[in-house]
Amino acid sequence: MRIYTVGGAVRDRLLGLPVKDRDHVVVGSTPEAMVQLGYRPVGKDFPVFLHPVTHEEYALARTERKTGKGYKGFQVHADPEVTLEQDLARRDLTINAIAEDEHGNLIDPYHGVADLHAKVLRHVSPAFSEDPVRILRVARFAARFVEFSVADETMTLMRHMVEDGEVDALVPERVWQELAKGLMEQRPSRMFEVLRACGALKRLLPELDRLFGVPQTAKYHPEIDTGVHVMLVIDYAARAGFSLPVRFAALTHDLGKGTTPAHILPRHIGHEERSVELLQSLVKRLRVPNDCKDLALLVAKHHGKVHQVGEMRAATVLRFLQETDALRQPGRFRDFLSACEADARGRTGFEQQALPLFPLLLEILQLVRTVDAGAIAREQSSPDAIKEAVFSARVAAMEAAYRFPLKEAVG
Repeated sequence: MRIYTVGGAVRDRLLGLPVKDRDHVVVGSTPEAMVQLGYRPVGKDFPVFLHPVTHEEYALARTERKTGKGYKGFQVHADPEVTLEQDLARRDLTINAIAEDEHGNLIDPYHGVADLHAKVLRHVSPAFSEDPVRILRVARFAARFVEFSVADETMTLMRHMVEDGEVDALVPERVWQELAKGLMEQRPSRMFEVLRACGALKRLLPELDRLFGVPQTAKYHPEIDTGVHVMLVIDYAARAGFSLPVRFAALTHDLGKGTTPAHILPRHIGHEERSVELLQSLVKRLRVPNDCKDLALLVAKHHGKVHQVGEMRAATVLRFLQETDALRQPGRFRDFLSACEADARGRTGFEQQALPLFPLLLEILQLVRTVDAGAIAREQSSPDAIKEAVFSARVAAMEAAYRFPLKEAVG
């Protein structure tokens, strides 16, 4: 039995990056022998074991044979006769097909070290085309390793995979999983650029793909192209360290602009309502988790109105806080403002734009929530009277503390 460290642990060490997870390949062993040594089996589709002390993953060397569409259409063969080189050959990219033995010697049959130095994402073998998830993974690696480019031959292969319908066989959960990981990388826009370049974005996220080439008013959007704007927005969200729900909301806030009638361009009247409708279909199709879905719908519907707050009277500001459910979910409202911040600053030349109304809104929200609604309710005789009295008390508290419209207070 011979054990090798493989994959991301070797790659990241060679790049001088922190090593988070260590995976191992075991050559020349059997499941029975692994169990006898104390390893705990955890693999469902192929033999993977957890080390009895470190709990790191150890997989038996294996080969794979394509048997059907999609990423599950494989027959796995694990056998003591399978070599390390055969196991590495089934991996996606050359930079992930480098192994290291217990003495620190590198085994690099597919020239992954050279591609690390050249900063190239290149597929190991034609078998890459058998697993459509690899398209998403390449795109995600492009978002993580921002100085790396996709090899021409790999991009060509990915295009052929899209044309052959391989991406259509992807299950929604796996698509969401990879998209979510990509959104949390260093420069998420690169993931969508790669997916668009190979044609996969049009298949997986047509609502997003159609934004590219759609013009916006240059005065407010010097970058003009709506798709370019969305890429700037998600990259700002990444630089700011915003959460996944905020980044997903940033990605999907302007979907309705892709269906704006041509005769009213570059204006986008009513795009918020269209964005909500498209987003509802998208989140259902990809089975997006509720925290991401709910925030994205909130942002799509209300992100335009938040910039009008400075013009509003106190009562109108309070209604806006009620419409966004800020009083009951202040944490989500903070995330809402973060996504709106990314939208405002994700424009060419507006990256450092001051947004004084945003912290002011949070102060007002905190003030409104201190009004004792329970005490007011006990003095009223009907539900309608309670609602009106509480609303009036909150407006009075706002007007006592701030001058409206707020634009006069912030200059």
